[in-house]
Amino acid sequence: MPAHETQMSGGFAPGRGLPRALLFALFCAAMLAGTARPAAAFEIFGIKLWGSSKDEDADIVDPLRYSVTIEAPEADKDLVKRLENASALKNDEDHPVSGSLGLMAKARGDREQLVAALYADARYEGVVAITIDGKSIDDLPPDAEFKGPQPIPVVVSVAPGAKFTLGNIRLKGDAAGLASADFGLIAGGDAGSGAVLKAEALIVRALKDEGRPLAKVTGREIVAEHASSTLDVTLTVAAGPVAGYGDTTVEGTEKVDRGFTEYMTGLQRGKQYSPQEIDDARDRLLGLEVFNSVTIKEGDSLDAQGNIPIDVQVSERKPRYFGIGGTVSNTEGLGLEGYWGHRNLFGQAEKLRIDGSISGIGSNSISALNYNAGVMFEKPGVLGPTSKFFTGIKTVFEHPDAYDHFSVKGDVGVSYDLDKKQRVSAEFDLDYSRITDAFGKHTYLIASVPLQYVYDSRDNKLNPTRGFRFLAYAEPSYDILNGATFLKLKGEGYTYQSLDTASRFVLAERATLGSIVGTGLQDVPADRRFYSGGGGSVRGYSYQGIGPKDINGQPIGGLSFFETSVEMRIGVTDTIGIVPFVDAGSVSTRSFPDFSNVKVGAGVGLRYITPFGPLRIDAAVPLNRDPGDPHFGIYAGIGQAF
Repeated sequence: MPAHETQMSGGFAPGRGLPRALLFALFCAAMLAGTARPAAAFEIFGIKLWGSSKDEDADIVDPLRYSVTIEAPEADKDLVKRLENASALKNDEDHPVSGSLGLMAKARGDREQLVAALYADARYEGVVAITIDGKSIDDLPPDAEFKGPQPIPVVVSVAPGAKFTLGNIRLKGDAAGLASADFGLIAGGDAGSGAVLKAEALIVRALKDEGRPLAKVTGREIVAEHASSTLDVTLTVAAGPVAGYGDTTVEGTEKVDRGFTEYMTGLQRGKQYSPQEIDDARDRLLGLEVFNSVTIKEGDSLDAQGNIPIDVQVSERKPRYFGIGGTVSNTEGLGLEGYWGHRNLFGQAEKLRIDGSISGIGSNSISALNYNAGVMFEKPGVLGPTSKFFTGIKTVFEHPDAYDHFSVKGDVGVSYDLDKKQRVSAEFDLDYSRITDAFGKHTYLIASVPLQYVYDSRDNKLNPTRGFRFLAYAEPSYDILNGATFLKLKGEGYTYQSLDTASRFVLAERATLGSIVGTGLQDVPADRRFYSGGGGSVRGYSYQGIGPKDINGQPIGGLSFFETSVEMRIGVTDTIGIVPFVDAGSVSTRSFPDFSNVKVGAGVGLRYITPFGPLRIDAAVPLNRDPGDPHFGIYAGIGQAF
């Protein structure tokens, strides 16, 4: 190996070199640095609810405790943090190892992870040295024992060296006609191992997007030029032929129909291969909610017809599930809810769900209790893999401030995904209801046809940092008992903009506009009118508290409404965030918003990020309150406000 190709390794000085295979192994291992260690005990908000460190360590043979010091005086704070995250010794410092041999094995493995972390930061001439009880791990015999007082001191010394940039870049083979800059490989640019590996993946993906399933990197040469602190990269790529899909085989199904699983991939034999369609097929199968995992692999070679075989491997979830929950409020009393469901009723991912709830327990009277019960059935794939049939029946008995409401409603409909971002749906509803409101007692039998279009490009549904969501809704309705005909229209728009590369600052905005045309306010059932105010609307005001009211100060709803919100979502840490916000809204008895009495609320929220979505607490005050409006509002829930 020429001198200018020398590579770094823990404990080895620059110039001595490493085999190229080990260099690339370390180079790839950089992508794994910082992988989190799974915890056996359960914690939330930093409080351990069950389990303990002693419980987790009880099965360790000959437990040996140690302490770790990472010394990297020449490294900046960001690099020190990366090194700490990559160090298994540091992350597991609170847990003993199994004897002296376990400590040495952990230290040697740690050195490779730290070298990989330096590579990820484009440090290709750094040195990592580790000592245990004052002795270098390279000088310790295999049977060394540490019998001194515990914890045994472990010192990790890191000299990161110069940060490299990209030097000469060459793409060879079928990639020769591609521009390396299109994939992030630019002379003088980021030479971190992650950037190079990402560029490799992007080049292969670009060729696969042409319908070439066998595209791959066949050769790579990565040379660290120490004199100039540059990294020369040469990649040789074979594109392979354009091909279609071959046979799709499915493995791992037990209770889910295998032929149905194949059908739901949507990968038609002979159709030109597309990696995006493979990704969509995986997402679609996971979206059926009957599989714990889905892996789709392409064959290593084409079949006799020149097509690429597809292998789908799945593992199934338990088909039945149930749950119970409850809420407590000083104004609304106790609420209880429960549900039971089946994810695979007839073997083709049909869903059946039965749920019910009671709220208002402990409020002023039994008559104020709210009841809700329903049955829902869904069947995917009725009009192609991206479609879904649904039907259900639901009964409601509720008493919000605006009205008393009893109804039994049935619906049947179909939804269809135009692509990964666009969905349309249509349904037929029949709703029998009895309502008492400011205009008296009424009985309705409403037949309606809700139509909906959704465009959604958000990067994350639970906690978006960029993207856009738009919803258009139209519901023509006819009251069979009273003869009224009306059309309910609504549009919603949401935008999310990350103001920095780490998404620590995210500007979120929303606007909603609704209108009912065709009849007067009194002819529209109270539960179908528009209302505003509350935690999911204009914070700082009570639920349904914005808009026209009757002589007793109770809301009557409107024929139109408008709402808008602006939030600045600030990530203080990886799990804690604060959110200042401003909301505004108005409700009108006219068919189009007149913006004559816009209410504005402002406040700040706290977010705690969890794997199942942000936990949210918001506090807001009304900026132009009327008599009867609250002085402030506090709201809690799961997920962002919008």
